[in-house]
Amino acid sequence: MSIFRKLNETSDRRVRLTETPVPRLILELAVPTILSMLVTGIYNTADTFFVGRISTEATAAVGLVFSVMAIIQAFGFLCGHGSGNYLSRMLGAGNRKEASEMASTGFAVALIVGASLTALGFLFMDPVTRLLGRGATEETLRQTESYMRIILVGAPLMTGQFVVNNQLRFQGSAVYAMVGILSGAFLNILLDPLFIFVFRMGVGGAAAATVCGQAVSFTVLLLGSRQGGNIRLSVRSVRINTHYIFEIINGGIPSLFRQGLASVSAILLNASAGQWGGDAAIAGMSVVSRVLMLICSVVIGFGQGYQPVCSYNYGANLTARVKEGYYFCVRYATVFLSVFACLLLVFAPQVVSFFRNDPAVIAVGSRALRFQAAALPLMGTIFISNMMLQSIGKGLKASITASARNGFFFIPLILILPRLLGLTGVEITQACADVLSFALAVPMAWSELRKM
Repeated sequence: MSIFRKLNETSDRRVRLTETPVPRLILELAVPTILSMLVTGIYNTADTFFVGRISTEATAAVGLVFSVMAIIQAFGFLCGHGSGNYLSRMLGAGNRKEASEMASTGFAVALIVGASLTALGFLFMDPVTRLLGRGATEETLRQTESYMRIILVGAPLMTGQFVVNNQLRFQGSAVYAMVGILSGAFLNILLDPLFIFVFRMGVGGAAAATVCGQAVSFTVLLLGSRQGGNIRLSVRSVRINTHYIFEIINGGIPSLFRQGLASVSAILLNASAGQWGGDAAIAGMSVVSRVLMLICSVVIGFGQGYQPVCSYNYGANLTARVKEGYYFCVRYATVFLSVFACLLLVFAPQVVSFFRNDPAVIAVGSRALRFQAAALPLMGTIFISNMMLQSIGKGLKASITASARNGFFFIPLILILPRLLGLTGVEITQACADVLSFALAVPMAWSELRKM
């Protein structure tokens, strides 16, 4: 009986993904994903908010460790997007066996990679802390190490939850994915003030709250993967061979580049901010990064609602639906970002002061936030173009567009502009990189859309 029920659920899912009107389907899948990304962004920002009540050094420390978290997330996205893209295309083509093997293999690889990152982090703790905190005070470095030690313990949980979350999304089970992420996020937000202020754990309490939240999300997502017609993860289905590893890398390498280069760019940004403005500049740029991440998380969630539609229909050779979804997402993402760009241009000082009421932090943060707001409307095209290229298996083009914003353009600019313009050069670097990334993403996406 369960076999027939599973077949019916699989058939219903195929009809839903290939026949439901594209705008309605994307919104159905995007709403829970947007909520997941938004709450994730809020709980990532929660650490910055609560430690901002401790000191400027604590705020700077959380900003410095953000680059380490970005590396862990990068490998989680590598395995999650790589396995998710492939299993979705296989489901679209009617090949459930390979989809099942890829799901279990991607999850197993993520756990191995997460455990390896934990070991490497503890082995090289001091040099990594010194590298991250160039220009920071000794007190900031001490708090950075306290925060990072606990975050590293949760690395396997973080990589594992990203894989299951993305695999659920690519199967069209965005609600299960949302419940898993939200459960951990809400716990994190509740535990932050308890650990930091009641138990007086300082920045270590913020890190502990984050890891507890990740553990809950990891558990709930695993339970969600066993519900409905979702593919069940099984040790017997793990196939760590060249075929599946290649497909994980091909489909996930853009995410690794995007997140990995975000980590590199954060390290360079913090070093440059520390050189030209000290702890206040590091804290100010950290606040700006978290605010922009929170806004962009909505657009990324919107795009992630498009990804299963894109990959499934591309695998089913329904390319007209792929194109329709692309233009729908770009149009509405640009409108959304334009509204927030106007708000940030007007209220930048108030936004920064909400996190840290320090005149020096506000001065740096409000200028940088206004520069980035000017380029914010371009981000919709950049994100959706990259997601479309990645979802249809165009690994090279997706990797190039993913690497542009925080790599090809940002890294040279952060090395050059501050030398020419001082602290102002630090504040305008990301906005300049975004403009150049937009100019690259448009022809890359158009070259594939024209073929469909």
